[in-house]
Amino acid sequence: MQLYYSENIDNNNIIVLSPEESFHCAKVMRLKKGDSIFVTDGRGNLYSAKLVDSNPKRAYVEIVNKEYIENQKKYKLHIAIAPTKNIDRFEWFVEKAVEIGIDTITPIICRYSERKTLKLDRIERIIISAMKQSLKYHKPILNEITDYKTFVETEYLSDKYLAYCKSGINFVNTSLQNDVLFLVGPEGGFSDFEVDLALKNNFKSVKINEFRLRTETAGVFVAASVNLKFQK
Repeated sequence: MQLYYSENIDNNNIIVLSPEESFHCAKVMRLKKGDSIFVTDGRGNLYSAKLVDSNPKRAYVEIVNKEYIENQKKYKLHIAIAPTKNIDRFEWFVEKAVEIGIDTITPIICRYSERKTLKLDRIERIIISAMKQSLKYHKPILNEITDYKTFVETEYLSDKYLAYCKSGINFVNTSLQNDVLFLVGPEGGFSDFEVDLALKNNFKSVKINEFRLRTETAGVFVAASVNLKFQK
């Protein structure tokens, strides 16, 4: 199934596709007026629709049927992660985490962070692309880039973990029953102050692997591990 994304729905049950989606629909897939397509708004709704205008810059489709798809995951996963110096590595993490299953991504700035800015619109496009590729109908939330201290001192109703390779219990041995929040640090790791601050704010220090992982690999490993734990 080829899935498109749009939140632009008017009162006449007409969906307006973005220029990117319109081009893919009209030029790449070569769909014509009257062809059927599927569209999601990223909020769990799946629309069966018919193309009424195949303009490659602004295509219009008419809704034929609407179905709400429940989120199949039994948990919500929030990963707060330091963007990598090489932006391609961070974008790879985003893509794979969405495919595996993640609900919220918060980029955080740590003491040893080598990247402190992000083009959030580009990251959003990667999230949407990965969501469509994996046939998901709930779009993960991308938060603004946030200072580590501010983030850690904010209250979250989740089990909170700090991915720390120097000490902590083995994450394999933990039992998960609630939503999960994970902190993943930059290439230089967390500072001692950041570790202490997380522990004071009820984060549990855990080893996610016996070996030291790159930031983006650790993020993907966390997403996969949490997913597997809730499947058991």
